[in-house]
Amino acid sequence: MVIDFHTHCFPDELAMRAVPILAEKARIPAIVNGTISDLERSMKANGITCSVLLNIATKPSQTEKVNSWAVQVQKDNIISFGSIHPLYDNWKNELRRIKELGIKGIKFHPEYQEFYVDDEVLFPIYELAFELGLVIAFHAGEDLGFDPPFRCTPERLDSLIRHFKGGKIIAAHMGGYNYWDEVEKHLTGKDIYFDTSYAIGIMDNEQAKRMIRNHGYKKILFGTDSPWRDQGWSTQSVKELCLEPEIEEAIFYKNAMELLGLSDE
Repeated sequence: MVIDFHTHCFPDELAMRAVPILAEKARIPAIVNGTISDLERSMKANGITCSVLLNIATKPSQTEKVNSWAVQVQKDNIISFGSIHPLYDNWKNELRRIKELGIKGIKFHPEYQEFYVDDEVLFPIYELAFELGLVIAFHAGEDLGFDPPFRCTPERLDSLIRHFKGGKIIAAHMGGYNYWDEVEKHLTGKDIYFDTSYAIGIMDNEQAKRMIRNHGYKKILFGTDSPWRDQGWSTQSVKELCLEPEIEEAIFYKNAMELLGLSDE
């Protein structure tokens, strides 16, 4: 079993426009076309059991539509996270609606949504999300489509997890894309999940194994960042670390199942 905890898709009519624009902005080609059907084709080809869609509301006006679509596309092999734009006024009711709809978490992207992850203006949103039992996933570190300064650094995340002890937080890209030395300094061993997306296979393998060992493998989630990375390549990149079977199984699916409260029956 393999659960890909970091994927992105769009409604079919939007995917055909959005993916080429995003690919040009980040200067990276898309591996799949950004539709649910093409993701499922990739999953079948590469042995992925389930994918988690990390949806992002890039404008306040998109928030409700993004969350409604997230529910619409959920099925046995697709789990959708919702999103809250920080400037969306009705965030309290929308977080409660997300919970009622059965969505298990929300995704924030500090670059696209233009906020610093540890800005106290966001704290009431985080607090209610955690009270509702929602997982919060953050894009972390650099984003290839943006210039520095970056808004979700390991040091800022450290400040956040110190304030929200016990909150279920995921920092994508092994805690911060291209900030891995800082991740080791500020986040390793602390109460935060890392996903492997756009990191394992790019960063140095020895550093990756050291981070997994020192952080604790039960806080590592497999992810690919599809459509920007191939699911097969990403799976193989983790396997090439030659981790113990128990650790590999935890990263590929057991940690995700525990975090999301899923049954293996």
